[in-house]
Amino acid sequence: MPRRPRDPGVPSSPSEYFGTELRARRELSKLSRPQLSERLGYSPQWIGQIESGVGAPSEDFANDCDAFFQTSGAFYRIWEWMQELGKVQILPPGFPDFIEREREAEVIYIFETMLVTGLFQTPEYAYEVLKLGKTPDAVEPLVATRMERQEILKEEDPPHVVAVFDEGAIRRPIGNQEVMKGQIQHLIDLSELPHVTVQIVPAATGAYVGLAGAFTILSSHDEADAVRVEGHVGGQLVDQSAVVRKYGVSFDLIRASAMSAEDSLNFRTILESL
Repeated sequence: MPRRPRDPGVPSSPSEYFGTELRARRELSKLSRPQLSERLGYSPQWIGQIESGVGAPSEDFANDCDAFFQTSGAFYRIWEWMQELGKVQILPPGFPDFIEREREAEVIYIFETMLVTGLFQTPEYAYEVLKLGKTPDAVEPLVATRMERQEILKEEDPPHVVAVFDEGAIRRPIGNQEVMKGQIQHLIDLSELPHVTVQIVPAATGAYVGLAGAFTILSSHDEADAVRVEGHVGGQLVDQSAVVRKYGVSFDLIRASAMSAEDSLNFRTILESL
């Protein structure tokens, strides 16, 4: 079936919506583009690009429009919408939903087999992990989003995080020696927080339940628990109670194979071996 053509009069993106609102306000004020340009201090060409949805407005431009048209922050709110949508578009499918649930979680159970979990990564370590197959311009917003996620650990009432790592995830060299030293030290610092518990399954354990792969369980009083299961091309967020229970059992078995939290704190031996 052929796709229904889009109504040319309906904005299809926040940028077009911003431009449509700007043109409408300008015309209601009976101003030409050159006249508005003179009032705001931007070129007529720039304003034309914004109105057509081709150019992306800056934060300052949004604030200037609100001040001139006295729109009580309407343009700035559209600009904020554009920023949020931009973050969503660069993330893997389904990941924005996970981030939203992660913000609301009261307890987070993490098991990682290959890498230090994103919630615990330093910016340098995250950059090395995320840069594969991407341009630097594409990597930087991803790193910034990952760092923003970590703000939940600094909140007044943070979630309790229980993270279990396969020893290989801690020892795998990512980036250069300085990147790894910084990451291990960051783990040491995090593990000393009262709401963070870190355990390691030693390599000598051999086969154990965790070999099936990494996952994260999000627990909250306000909504059903959910589990995110990682894969090669992204992850899947599941909130079916039977599935979540099975992963909860797996997490308990994995913790039973791990060293105690106290013994796992001895990251310094790994740090000294780098």
